[in-house]
Amino acid sequence: MAHCPWQLVLLPRSNIIRTTDDARPLRSAGRENIDLLQRTQHTNDLAHQPRIPPILATDESPTMRNFDRLERPRAANVATYRNSIATFVVLLLSVNAIAANQTRPNIVLIMADDLGYGDLGCYGQKTLKTPNVDRMAAEGMRFTQHYAGSTVCAPSRCVLLTGLHTGHCRIRGNGPGLLLDEDVTIAEVLKQAGYRTGCVGKWGVGNPPPLDDPLRQGFDYFYGYISMWHAHNFYPEFIIRNGKKVPLRNEVEAKWKDSDGRGIATKRVDYVPDLVTAEALSFIERNRDEPFFLYFAMNVPHANNEAGRGARPERGMEVPRFGEFADKDWPAPEKGFASMIRNIDSDVGKVLRRLEELGLDENTLVIFTSDNGPHQEGGHQMPFFDSNGQLQGMKRDLYEGGIRVPTIARWPRRIKAGADSSHISGFQDILPTLAEISGAEAPATDGVSMAPTLLGKGNQTQHDYLYWEFSERGGRQAVLKDTWKGIRLNTTKNPDSPIELYDISKDIEEANNVADQHPEVVAKLATIMREAHVDQ
Repeated sequence: MAHCPWQLVLLPRSNIIRTTDDARPLRSAGRENIDLLQRTQHTNDLAHQPRIPPILATDESPTMRNFDRLERPRAANVATYRNSIATFVVLLLSVNAIAANQTRPNIVLIMADDLGYGDLGCYGQKTLKTPNVDRMAAEGMRFTQHYAGSTVCAPSRCVLLTGLHTGHCRIRGNGPGLLLDEDVTIAEVLKQAGYRTGCVGKWGVGNPPPLDDPLRQGFDYFYGYISMWHAHNFYPEFIIRNGKKVPLRNEVEAKWKDSDGRGIATKRVDYVPDLVTAEALSFIERNRDEPFFLYFAMNVPHANNEAGRGARPERGMEVPRFGEFADKDWPAPEKGFASMIRNIDSDVGKVLRRLEELGLDENTLVIFTSDNGPHQEGGHQMPFFDSNGQLQGMKRDLYEGGIRVPTIARWPRRIKAGADSSHISGFQDILPTLAEISGAEAPATDGVSMAPTLLGKGNQTQHDYLYWEFSERGGRQAVLKDTWKGIRLNTTKNPDSPIELYDISKDIEEANNVADQHPEVVAKLATIMREAHVDQ
């Protein structure tokens, strides 16, 4: 292998885990590790500089005394030569640093909120058009069996960030719970590898998180909603930037004035999804000269649940305008939903164009996915656009419609264009995948790297099984092992309640429970359910 003058020093995995501060659990040790990394890189840079030619030695050196035997150049010429060599060295080091950065791809992870498996044209949507996302699929890889971390937002995002499934991760429902200092996130792993990390949009990890929670979890920059309830409101009175409230020009009804930002707007000026997209584009541009990781967490097509019974015709499906859908013979909430799908697609197109304009396109991995299955809230009816396709269930279910999500990866010249993958994968795989692609060291997770599938190189490790548990709606568990899918309901009252069994290779709709015909499979899945769950 050719020697690279710029070396990336990977710190021991133990250094990723931080200690807590008695007064405030900030991750100060992580910042020390970053400083150590930068100092070590600087030392390595110096160690690998080209040797300075003897002509730059001091006048008292033997080299200069020997040089005196020749015709001594005038001092001005020597100074000019010295400056030229110094300039050359600086340029050489800059080129080496740029080359090293270019070997580590930029990463943009775009996650929609409550987008169903059937909501995109490339996944079978017939009514709504999504040309930009479809372009991603045509130029990249479409996954047909990729699963969200959970069936609602908070635990699903926890799985995504930590690589731990819901039997092991910190947050397993939308109720109370927070990430702790010892939890290691994607942002921390990539930051250790020299990435600039940013999150824009909806955080919504745990309840109720502190306003600077993303900064505590490894992100250098945050703009958007911290609370999942705040993210219901598309026209709130304030937004969060790096732990601080930033006022907006919107006004909400009086009863919501002292809330966490949720509510119904009486004055609608600043539409936050548009502001978030602008921040995403700005983050890319600001960090164009260094490897960056952008987590673009949309809060659409989620509904404003508080406005679900409001007076406005679109109710909870709040958008600035219906546009081409205004004259459709559809209920107003469905016009709002259709507008959100259009806006999602438009925003994906803006990201792809900005990467192209900045010359970053071929060195950027873009992943698009959704945090769980489709909702039926805010006046929107899930079957109206057939949002779950042929799958059974929706948000809050552990049937396929609640957890199988559209997922596309695009990286020109690295990921084969127009590829489809039936590789069984999930949110727990994102952290190890990005770690491998970036050259970072990852902590132990429940995931496996999908890099061999994405890049078409090496042997792809397969999951023995995927596991989910959901602490709400009476408690639910599910296991997918090979083609067998087991689902257990009402686990809060009865942890050993009957298991439904489906062979999803033959019955993707999960319409035929075959548990009575395969008791040995049911017993095996029951064992996995017991072993995969660890009490918090």
